[in-house]
Amino acid sequence: MDQKYEALFTPWKVGNVEIKNRIVMCPMGGTSLFGWFELTGCKFDKEAAKLFLERANNNVGLIIPGIAPLRDTFWGKWLWQNPKMFEDLKEFMDEIHKTGAKLFVQLTAGMGRSWAITELVGPLHKNKFTRTIMKPILDTSHELASPSAQPARWAPDIICPEMTKEQIHEIIEAFAKTAKLCKDAGVDGVEVHAVHEGYLLDQFAIEFFNKRTDEYGGSFENRYRFAAEVVKAIKESCGDDFPVSLRYSVESKLKGFAKGLVPGDPAPEMGRTMEESERAAKYLQDCGYDMLNADNGTYDSWYWAHPPMYMPQNCNLNDVAHIKKFVDIPVVCAGRMEPDVGAQAIAEGRIDGMGVARQFLVDPEWITKIIEDRIEDIKPCICCHAGCFNFSSSKGHYNTQDLTDTMGLARCALNAETMQSTKHYIQPAAKAKNVAVIGGGIGGMEAALVLAKRGHKVTLYEKSGELGGVFIAAAAPSFKEKDRDLIAWYKRELTKYPSIEVKLNTEVESIEALGADEYIIATGATPNRIPVKGVEKGIQAIDFLLNKPDVGENVTIIGGGLTGCEIAYELYLQGKKPTIVEMMDDLIVTKGVCLANTSFLRDFFEANKVPVHLETGLKEIKDGAVVVAGKDGSTFEIPSDAVILSVGYKSKPLAEAAKNVHIIGDAQKVGNLRSVIWGAWDVCMKI
Repeated sequence: MDQKYEALFTPWKVGNVEIKNRIVMCPMGGTSLFGWFELTGCKFDKEAAKLFLERANNNVGLIIPGIAPLRDTFWGKWLWQNPKMFEDLKEFMDEIHKTGAKLFVQLTAGMGRSWAITELVGPLHKNKFTRTIMKPILDTSHELASPSAQPARWAPDIICPEMTKEQIHEIIEAFAKTAKLCKDAGVDGVEVHAVHEGYLLDQFAIEFFNKRTDEYGGSFENRYRFAAEVVKAIKESCGDDFPVSLRYSVESKLKGFAKGLVPGDPAPEMGRTMEESERAAKYLQDCGYDMLNADNGTYDSWYWAHPPMYMPQNCNLNDVAHIKKFVDIPVVCAGRMEPDVGAQAIAEGRIDGMGVARQFLVDPEWITKIIEDRIEDIKPCICCHAGCFNFSSSKGHYNTQDLTDTMGLARCALNAETMQSTKHYIQPAAKAKNVAVIGGGIGGMEAALVLAKRGHKVTLYEKSGELGGVFIAAAAPSFKEKDRDLIAWYKRELTKYPSIEVKLNTEVESIEALGADEYIIATGATPNRIPVKGVEKGIQAIDFLLNKPDVGENVTIIGGGLTGCEIAYELYLQGKKPTIVEMMDDLIVTKGVCLANTSFLRDFFEANKVPVHLETGLKEIKDGAVVVAGKDGSTFEIPSDAVILSVGYKSKPLAEAAKNVHIIGDAQKVGNLRSVIWGAWDVCMKI
């Protein structure tokens, strides 16, 4: 192992519990051991248990599963009223402890105004009759109960009710009872969720959200009273030596309702400031918390707690390291942490543990690979959130995530097996076949690897001189270093399988001459062409990303989808003056693109005064300008040194599907990396 990682592998203690190394698997929605979205009531989640056991066998020090609601979302049963679940948990803890890992169960008071109301549930809640009818099954008013009446984060037209003191006391009692059951089941500690990320306890702590006039609002002590009473109740129930961690946001990075502070935004902090955080961290420690599991942000600034690729690596480290100066308990830092940086911070005493979340979904063996000095073998997380947390929203829409995704969080766009082990798995083929894969993009490369693992012989054809396909262009912006690492990872993986032959600079015009048993068409899609005057003067997005032509200073991007916005962001970073023209009423309205990603771009453009023209269409591209029309039909010109066209793609398969001809990825239907990779598995498992 490289010496620079050594500090990660030193033991430490949380309370009296010794942990073998400094790597903490942070909680992720969808990885609760008690189920995440169970219509029949919470039950012990065997799929999550399998996920954690595999990571425990690969050298993680401390595991913290995703939030376990104290009260079932459906039917309203309290977690402590389900003894069978804790019997299952005890058996699981015996297996975890055999690996040498430790595990804390994260318990949540609730989400309040941050509850991700879906397009399905929103209208049912707004109608008093349907809200009453469905209350025994799904009590939306309880789920949305907040410190004060205020707009919901995901649905500003819905006002969250104020939580009663009786409800607060019920929750505190439930923390104590549930923590005791966890302790009796052999769990090493619990984590209280959370004075963090704008969840319920954090809403009580933040004056911007808490307008109460009783003992749970107003003064500093009153606002933090709920969190303080929770840890005191747990300690009374479980004893002072039972560790209680707190998920904690150092700063809120809050600009206003549904508005966050992107890095560099000079606007004032409307939530927890660093000055208050210095006091709060010490106060919460003195109340009984044994560890701070820390980062930054709220759901209004979600990109701090769930950093997309636009956020700097190790984005929360300086703030978390600062807050450690004010406490004596261990402090863990999470947020795009890089192992070498985390190790250095630990060695310097700036933090005590390195928190990592989504990298565990992509590659369960990444810690083992560090130990074995196989860094290049680590499959990188690209911070896309497409499989793990694709809660999406845009103007006028609540959470537009599909129900199947709501029921199955913590999956991974890049690893089809994660939390889907009964759907996607490697099984030796009944008969080895010769398979031709046409197209060397991500879909083609993924298909080749799955087929080879199953025992097939694969020939991969790529018409260009480089593997990667359209993803080469997608990975071109400066902030996409992890995307470029992913392409390099695929290229190396392909060389490990003698049964895979790669033929570059080989264009396949007809599959008949290839003489294979099976064919997989992974030829991707082609850019849409829009019929407007002067369109030939524009630059296609893919050509701009691949060829990086000189575009001058003033650049207009036609299309405010994800690609168009990323191009505008890259141009701004280069010192250019981008302008976005979009026909829809908001940027990035596509379902399945996480709000953490989209809200960063929206907030960034607003904070940096990047012109965005919504509900506006392109009429003509002229020399030095574009002509566009607004919603009212009036036209105006935007001075432009260059125009970049980012108006989507259309599928273009090489051949039609047949019994032994399979079309995957964008060639089948334009999607994203998740649909490409999961679709490749769906096909390749059947060959």
